[in-house]
Amino acid sequence: MSKLSLCRRHVLSGLIALPVGATLLTRPAFAANPPVYAEDGIAWDGHDPVAYFTKGAPTPGMAEFSLDHDGATVLFSSAETRDMFAADPAKYAPQFGGYCAYAASKGYIAPTVPEAWTVYDDKLYLNFSLRARELWSQDIPGNIAKGNANWPGILEG
Repeated sequence: MSKLSLCRRHVLSGLIALPVGATLLTRPAFAANPPVYAEDGIAWDGHDPVAYFTKGAPTPGMAEFSLDHDGATVLFSSAETRDMFAADPAKYAPQFGGYCAYAASKGYIAPTVPEAWTVYDDKLYLNFSLRARELWSQDIPGNIAKGNANWPGILEG
């Protein structure tokens, strides 16, 4: 099943951002987008993708443990998790390039936050907010199938 992580600050920010998130989830992308969600070249808000599996929690990475993945810099919390990712990036990289899994199921892309995550069938999925994750979780297998059907075409915008 999935592992869920809740943080009161992010629950509140997710609720406040819901109207903005709803707008993001209903607008198509208009320009080609990179295959990995990154801000300022840093993938997945600087969080270690392997730690979701090994620690069961979002864990900030450090610049000293980084590597390039599909044009973005991925930060890791240790040399060990960096090396695990390097050995098998397909196992640890978030699905849909780390863009919102719920948005992908709807045919759009949206950014994500580290706290809105799920590991399902040994794959990592990120979402725009805790509310988006809640909606996505209502039919995980169906939403994965829809997202896979839309991916990577939705990057073209």
